[in-house]
Amino acid sequence: MWDLLTWIDASPMAEEIRVSLWIFPALEIAHVAALALVLGSIARVDLRLVGLASRHRSISEISREMLPWTWVGFAFATLFGVLLFVGQPVRYVEIAFFDVKIILILLAGLNMLAFEYLTRRSVGRWDRAPTPPLQVRLAGGLSLAFWISVAICGRLIGFV
Repeated sequence: MWDLLTWIDASPMAEEIRVSLWIFPALEIAHVAALALVLGSIARVDLRLVGLASRHRSISEISREMLPWTWVGFAFATLFGVLLFVGQPVRYVEIAFFDVKIILILLAGLNMLAFEYLTRRSVGRWDRAPTPPLQVRLAGGLSLAFWISVAICGRLIGFV
């Protein structure tokens, strides 16, 4: 793995990202903006899942509205995040907050998959309930916790 990271680190693209006065800051701004879109759109869904917002609307309706924005934001956050990583891959893998951030993203993905393939099967029984069942609230709460923690770890990476 270190050979691959060293090869990426020595690439012309990585060098350009490191030495350019504007590329790294532009990538970072784009990454943070995309993450804000991800967090904002997920928060609307998750706050409904936990029964704290939009209790008069169905969960399915809010999901249909917000999830396209979530996926667009996630795609751009991933793209710009990978480019930031390319600029200093060896450095990033040595930062614990980076490792934790990646693990949290994976956990958020697993939480989403479990919700979609297990919990959501019974959506007809709780879609319009002001306070959904415990497993629905738990999925929403975990999602919020994971994504807020991703943002915190991302911010802390810059201080190491």
